Amino acid sequence: MIQEDIINLKTRQEIFFRGGKTLDCGYRVDALKKLYKAILTYQEELRETLFLDLGKSETEADITEIRLALTEISFILKHIKKLSSPKKIKTELINYPGRSFSVPSPYGNVLIISPWNYPVLLTLQPLIDALAAGNTAIIKTSEYAVHTSDVIYKLIKSVFHEEYVAVINGGIEESKSLLDLNFDYIFFTGSKNVGKSVMKAASKHLTPVTLELGGKSPVVVAEDADIESAAKRIVFGKLMNAGQTCVAPDYILVDNKVHDKLVEALKTEMVLQYGENPLENLNYPKIINEKHFDRIVKLIDTNKVVHGGTYDKERLKISPTILDNVNMKDKVMKEEIFGPVLPIITFNYIDQAIRTIWSMEHPLALYIFSESKDIQHRFVNEIGFGGGCINDTLVHLSNHNLGFGGFRESGMGQYHGKEGFKTFSHYKSIYQNTAKKDSSFRYQPYS
Repeated sequence: MIQEDIINLKTRQEIFFRGGKTLDCGYRVDALKKLYKAILTYQEELRETLFLDLGKSETEADITEIRLALTEISFILKHIKKLSSPKKIKTELINYPGRSFSVPSPYGNVLIISPWNYPVLLTLQPLIDALAAGNTAIIKTSEYAVHTSDVIYKLIKSVFHEEYVAVINGGIEESKSLLDLNFDYIFFTGSKNVGKSVMKAASKHLTPVTLELGGKSPVVVAEDADIESAAKRIVFGKLMNAGQTCVAPDYILVDNKVHDKLVEALKTEMVLQYGENPLENLNYPKIINEKHFDRIVKLIDTNKVVHGGTYDKERLKISPTILDNVNMKDKVMKEEIFGPVLPIITFNYIDQAIRTIWSMEHPLALYIFSESKDIQHRFVNEIGFGGGCINDTLVHLSNHNLGFGGFRESGMGQYHGKEGFKTFSHYKSIYQNTAKKDSSFRYQPYS
């Protein structure tokens, strides 16, 4: 799409928004119900394209993408009337006899830039929240997940007129053209480097942004952890989507006393969950493209491989791989892995583990395995991170009552459920007085 067409599309969305249709809660409800039906209509095509783009099995496509999008709509529909209503605010005595309230209002025309790793969920979930709040939206899909992006385009076009919701497929030029425009809100999911460019572009127009980025999310395994349970849940979280998950466990910090036991348990779980020959497992996803495949392979130090380490470039698959005796100077610790490679670092005491995490940029997620309330409390309260789990991984994303978002280098802003509605709404603070009564003490001359 050429720049002139993009400008024209945005202008039409601005005109449509100013017409006021999206301010009606009933209009939003109807739109979300139509979107729900369209997702069901296209779900088989989405499963097929998710397999083509990422090698996701039908089950993984359902539980990590399609179903989560559907449940987001169901959650919003259940709460939208309350979320959209003015909220009564306490009024101070000095303001008597008036009343105060807060009114949620849509920003207007929003831009949603979605990533390739969860191309269905991370396109539709912010869209659902944006529409619930009463906005129009232009979606820029990822050029890497090309098959899924094409179906998303068809799905949206089957439900909405372009002046309400539109999808733009394409590459860098389309993204640049969109970011040159003055949107009312920008929602971006992707890498930190691209996030910086998005924020820089938004700053030209003082446009508010939500940035959902990533980072090296640690897993801490304390001496008192249930090792078998920890291993099972770490492998689940790490290898979902072949590690191409923004909140995937990036590396393990394990107490030296239980290191050997954990390594053996991780090896066992990788075989139990993905088989002796994971490269032949049709339910094991592939890497998105050759560029990312080559980048991940270069992070594998063959001298430190204690499990896996094999790969198939033709099918873009890398086996679940454990690197042991890793230190902070290793290449694998210098960037977010975003693949099925799991480095292990040991510590001798909790303060050492905390200092290691402090020495790095703030992660999007943190996972702590321990039965000690004191240890749990220390990691939750002493370290800055987006969100996470105690004695589990990843599943905090599936709770629509929990907001999801980054912290510092891993992003800013939250969404999911009520927090998503809030993200795409501006809350107007209103004081309403009556002409029938007045308080004389605020007027001059003062006595």
